[in-house]
Amino acid sequence: MDTYLYIDNQERKSGTGATFERRSPASDVVVSRGAAANVDDALHAVDSAQKAFIDWSKSGPTQRRTLLLKAADEIEARAEDFVRAMSLEVGANELWARFNVMLAANLFREAAGLATQLQGETIPTDKPDTLSMTIRQPVGVILSIVPWNGPVVLAARAIAYPLVCGNTVVFRASETSPRTHELMAQAVHAAGFPAGTLNFITNDPSDAPAVIDALISHPAVRRINFTGSTHVGRIIAEKAGRHLKRCILELGDKSPLVVLDDANVDDAVAAGIFGAFLYQGQICMSTERIIIDEKIADEFVAKFAERAKALPVGDPASGECVLGPVISRPAATRLADLLQDAMSQGAKLVAGGHWDGTMMPATVLDGVTQSMRIYAEETFGPILSIIRAKDTEDAIRIANDTEYGLSAGVFGADITRALEVAKRIDTGSVHINGATVANEAQAPYGGTKASGFGRFDGRAVIDEFTELKWLTIENSRQPYPF
Repeated sequence: MDTYLYIDNQERKSGTGATFERRSPASDVVVSRGAAANVDDALHAVDSAQKAFIDWSKSGPTQRRTLLLKAADEIEARAEDFVRAMSLEVGANELWARFNVMLAANLFREAAGLATQLQGETIPTDKPDTLSMTIRQPVGVILSIVPWNGPVVLAARAIAYPLVCGNTVVFRASETSPRTHELMAQAVHAAGFPAGTLNFITNDPSDAPAVIDALISHPAVRRINFTGSTHVGRIIAEKAGRHLKRCILELGDKSPLVVLDDANVDDAVAAGIFGAFLYQGQICMSTERIIIDEKIADEFVAKFAERAKALPVGDPASGECVLGPVISRPAATRLADLLQDAMSQGAKLVAGGHWDGTMMPATVLDGVTQSMRIYAEETFGPILSIIRAKDTEDAIRIANDTEYGLSAGVFGADITRALEVAKRIDTGSVHINGATVANEAQAPYGGTKASGFGRFDGRAVIDEFTELKWLTIENSRQPYPF
């Protein structure tokens, strides 16, 4: 599958004609070949978006809403193409791919509903004969940088929210999922958005530093929204800071599921299995730690291990499976190192543990302690750590003993106590008696600490993608003191 750049709604090759290859994480065969944009291509994309911004920023809510709703339909119409592309490029099974498509279409429809919500307010003033008020205005060109692990829904929020606020977008796709991200750009263009409102570029991984530097430093780019690792997020924030440009960052996590002593064990096991092993645990809010009260730990571990051992592993491109390959061989090697380090220090392997290339089964470690690397390092793979807590206070301490803070879950029968625990966990979201993996387009989503800052979804995006301006209308003949 050859993929292209899209500038001014026109499909094109890179300026040099260069391409890069994406290989299947399961079979290692070439599954897509992307156009490798250079710095000139990147600058052209921003210039085009800036030109389009002049008219798009003046568009009315009906036009924006109509086009966003059409885009949602176009995304759903390409569901089979998304399923195929995600299975080949990123090893996603059909469940995760269709979940992405559903979330993305819902997100565009939710964004469409925000078209009439870009509201200011009137402000009381002591100045006679004066009207004081605020208005919301679009900011300009938005640079959106999106990863491969939730390629459809993460692309959707990086495109739909800036557009509904009257901005234009330069969408820099992941080199790991060029075809999947191209499908999103094609869906938006098919909806009828004006030329230049969404420009799409891909680049060879080796060219990423130069291309991203050029994009961030371009004067027309006024916001950068980035989803990815905390390591790269820090680099993006530092680059943006030098140009005094605001960022929205959604980064890594070490999501905990806290299981209190009165929890329904079977229900908590089900949520933990889903949260830990959906898409091989390669989701920013995947359950990486289960922190369980030691009074019910033995029963929980036995049932959890039994469920984990039953999860089938395979290549999603060849048939149905729950777990597919991890994204690359280096990722598999890193996971194996974390596993071996934990086991060498006393962690007990109760499920999985073996691997073949990029294929790794659901793996469960019991008795993880603070001395082990896996206690603190983001796993981002199908390895679940079980940490035993002495009591509720100890469980809260362990949950907060991390640099991250994106998502968490709490299981307990006493809802009042569970709510108090949830309020004390330092994360952007907590789900009581639910999995850590959860997302709805109408609810604000984002992290604390090293998991980033800013919020996607819900009305929170209006603040992220607009400028708040103070306006007054005054009596021209008012007296001045001199």
